[in-house]
Amino acid sequence: MIRVGLTGWGDHPSLYSSVTAAKDKLFDYTGHFLTVEVDTSFYAIPSVENVRKWCEDTPKGFRFVLKAYQGMTGHLRGDIPFDTKNDMFNAFIDCANEFKRYDKLGMVLAQFPPWFDCQAKNVQYLRYIRQQLSDFDVAIEFRNQTWYAEKMVQQTMTFLQEHQFIHTICDEPQAGVGSVPFYPHVTAKKALIRIHGRNIHGWRNTGNTENWRKVRFLYDYNQKELQQLGAHIRQLQAEELFVLFNNNSGHHAAKNAKELQVILDIQDSGLAPKQLDMFEGEL
Repeated sequence: MIRVGLTGWGDHPSLYSSVTAAKDKLFDYTGHFLTVEVDTSFYAIPSVENVRKWCEDTPKGFRFVLKAYQGMTGHLRGDIPFDTKNDMFNAFIDCANEFKRYDKLGMVLAQFPPWFDCQAKNVQYLRYIRQQLSDFDVAIEFRNQTWYAEKMVQQTMTFLQEHQFIHTICDEPQAGVGSVPFYPHVTAKKALIRIHGRNIHGWRNTGNTENWRKVRFLYDYNQKELQQLGAHIRQLQAEELFVLFNNNSGHHAAKNAKELQVILDIQDSGLAPKQLDMFEGEL
């Protein structure tokens, strides 16, 4: 099964009615897609109460990709807001278990920063992640090219497979060591593709400018590029494949995701009913 969706559900205006309240956006989102990445969990671990509400607001076949908290992946500057590292992991595990209890957890996504390169101490940390999250399907996303170096890439894939990690296949600008190539290799029963856009200028512009994050993911895929992605996706051998569009700075993600669904002839069943604009047909 191929599930196409977006990173986050709160910032895709084309998916909502003009009168949709913020608390209802997830329900409206599920009228279009059967998966979503919980990106807010990178900044703060969601409460069990919030997770319960999200699970109850989504159809039976819907699945969440839960992004690991930044303190777990080395992004956080300074001290973690927990007494111990174990407390941090336990809080995240409680959150993930609530998704699992509702049978709504697609996988956990551990995205590592560009400075997490291929060296012994980082390989050891990946083993630690597997130990801590032993009860979950875990996808690993690298942001450093050394994991894909000619002499290392096969060892990287073997390591991921042996430790039952899902290899995250990324489509992103090729902008030096802080980016990774599109490497369509599957290491587990599930597979994950994250689509970040191809804005090379924005990817490199990671200074302290206020809008750098918006520029980074500002990209609209054309039909030829989406056709090429579709061809790669068809060749992947996985029981369940998740495709997440992250190129939403200009609100292109939802449009591109729907275009890819057409290319792949995906006709999801079990979506929530789409909400019509209350003024539709009145003007």
